[in-house]
Order: sequence, then C-alpha cells, then structure tokens
Amino acid sequence: MLNTILFDLDGTLAPFMQDEFIHTYFKLLVRRLTPMGYDGEKLIHALWAGVDAMIKNDGSGTNRQVFWNVFTQQLGIQAMALESILEDFYTREFDGARSVLREDADRGGLIRSLREKGYGLVLATNPVFPAVAVETRLSWVGLAASDFDYVTTYENCRSSKPNPAYYQNILSHIGKQGAECLMIGNNPVDDMAAAKAELSVFLVTDCLENPGGLPVEDYPHGSFRELEAILAELPHL
Repeated sequence: MLNTILFDLDGTLAPFMQDEFIHTYFKLLVRRLTPMGYDGEKLIHALWAGVDAMIKNDGSGTNRQVFWNVFTQQLGIQAMALESILEDFYTREFDGARSVLREDADRGGLIRSLREKGYGLVLATNPVFPAVAVETRLSWVGLAASDFDYVTTYENCRSSKPNPAYYQNILSHIGKQGAECLMIGNNPVDDMAAAKAELSVFLVTDCLENPGGLPVEDYPHGSFRELEAILAELPHL
C-alpha cells in the first residue's frame, strides 16, 4: 500500500527548465569566483567533471568526496579551500537563480496536506549539490528540508540518478519497500529509473526534461496541477 511519496526538486516542485537554471547558476558562480583568480572556463569544466564523477559514482565514497577529488584534480589541491566559499555562495548569491522560475509556486500546502494524511515524504533531488544549495532551492517554492523525512544531498549519497542504486539506498534509509512508494519527477531517464527499484512513478510534464525524446506515454504522466488533483484523492492512512 502506498505510504511514502518521493519528489524531485528541479523542474518538478520548482518549475524551471534545467538549461536556463544551469546557465544562470554558472553565471552567478563565475561572477563570485573569478575575482579570486579562477578562470571561468576552467572552473566550469572542473564543475562538470565533478558532476560527471558523481553521476558515475560506484559507491566507493560519498558524492561529496567524489566531487572534490575530481574538482581538485582539475584545478589543483588549493581549490579545496573553495568548499567553505561555495557554502557561502549557495547561501547568498545562489538565491539569484530563482529568477529562472516559470511561475511563483508555493508547494507548502501540498506537502502539509500529504503530511496530515500520514504519508512519508522524501526529497529525491539528484544528489549533486550540498545540503545548503538544496535548502536555498526549496525556499523558492515555500519549503524547507525539515518538511521532509529525508533529503538526498551530495553529503549523504553514494550514487546518483539514474542509477537504481540511488533509489534502493533511499528505500534502505527510510525502511520502505518499493511497492510502498511513489516517485514524482520530470525526467523520464533520471526519475522514472525509480521503476527499476519497483517504485510507482509519475512524470510531471510542465517542465519536462527529455533530451532523448523518450515517449512520455510509457509512464503515468500529466501537469503538476493534474498531479495535485491525484494526490488530493489519496486516502488518509
């Protein structure tokens, strides 16, 4: 029986397109770090290399460990000093990336209603950001990490989407079986991979991220408004 709901963040709870978000995010980050002597192009290349390493993480370390290992290989060990600076960036300048939101969206009511009905809640955002950056993005839609039972970040994960191990690790952490859970996301590769871990899935199509052009008909799908109507019909537990 369904008792736990997992939500993706970017493009799902937060209505924005990934390409627009990345462009704005990188622009803000380069603006912060180039006065410190970092070349913008090299910095972005190192970031992408770190992200790629997290996506391919085989579980040998946390995503945080994997990221900083690759990032400092690219820029030199002195770049490790950037971790505290980035934490400050994600608290301050990163908030400027909220400009990419397609609409004002407050998801607090939805999350509270599910909580009141007794459902467990997980923020299953791809864990390639630190917790502070996740918290900032949640604030854009009226939410906080404390609204969820578990939030995936690069500090607490050893795999990433679309690896089914990412979903299996969530299930292990929250003590649930796949059949008890519904994963909601906007990417048929990253988010619908949850089906391989036996979770039910729903694909939100408002800000669909589907560069491969996969058929959305393969999954239960609809707009966020349609999703809200479905969730409103869920029974109290």
